[in-house]
Amino acid sequence: MKFTALRPMLWSDKLPETIEFYTKILGFSCSEKNEDWGWASLHKDNVEIMVAKPNEHIPFDKPAFTGSFYINTNNVDEIWETPKEKVKIVYEIENFEWQMREFAIYDNNGYIIQFGQDLS
Repeated sequence: MKFTALRPMLWSDKLPETIEFYTKILGFSCSEKNEDWGWASLHKDNVEIMVAKPNEHIPFDKPAFTGSFYINTNNVDEIWETPKEKVKIVYEIENFEWQMREFAIYDNNGYIIQFGQDLS
């Protein structure tokens, strides 16, 4: 048995706004969207994220996640230039002792997205 991919499913009651955030601010493409299901698939290079309206049988007050989504990149400085003036920042770009240059932002739902580049 082999795991082949991880595609997070982010719940949002603001599906059009979420698609716009990821496509316009972070440069993702919307490869599939189904209005009837309230679902979309977003991708950029090797990263895929699905977004969906919450299922009716699961209670949903607001988006909640107790961690973050960490995206590795080969040019974190270039990525930093686009969202830094348009989003709420968790922490600004900096080099860390664990040999990563990274920053973190909140998406339009409040999920934390981190971007990092290996410096070693």
